[in-house]
Amino acid sequence: MREIIKDKAVITDDWTVLKLAEGETPENFNVPAGKVIVPLKVWLAQRPALQDRSDIGVWIASDERPEDLKGDVEKLPVIAVDFPKFADGRGYSIAYNLRARLGYTGELRAIGDVLRDQLFYMQRVGFNSFATRPDRNIHDALKGLTDFSEPYQTSWDQKMPLFRRAERAQKASQE
Repeated sequence: MREIIKDKAVITDDWTVLKLAEGETPENFNVPAGKVIVPLKVWLAQRPALQDRSDIGVWIASDERPEDLKGDVEKLPVIAVDFPKFADGRGYSIAYNLRARLGYTGELRAIGDVLRDQLFYMQRVGFNSFATRPDRNIHDALKGLTDFSEPYQTSWDQKMPLFRRAERAQKASQE
């Protein structure tokens, strides 16, 4: 079984990511029983048949819009965002928008070309689950979540920049 990082621990992955094969269309794609993560296009094409299942997640390609899931995010236990290559950063914006604008609170998973160097930054925009590349050591990748002790900028996980946090701490200690 494949392992993933979820909530800062290595666990066994009980979800299967499904992809369209050549010649398949979202409308005729057969979604099997069990915990599966389907492409966004399949979800949109088959929403009436899938929306009541608690074992369905959706994955979003880097060129798709998270807003297509507006109104559906509360139904989905997992949403995955695909990183087709290390240098493609569009998934960061997708994750941030899912959390900040659409209010998604479930498992947000990074899939695809996911490497240790990205994990700290991915968690900052809202990812809490990571399916790292299978050719890399997942236990080494886990250490990437703690590569830095203190972020400077604001993001999903830290609403105040470092200089403001330091300023408040200084004022509190003077009182």
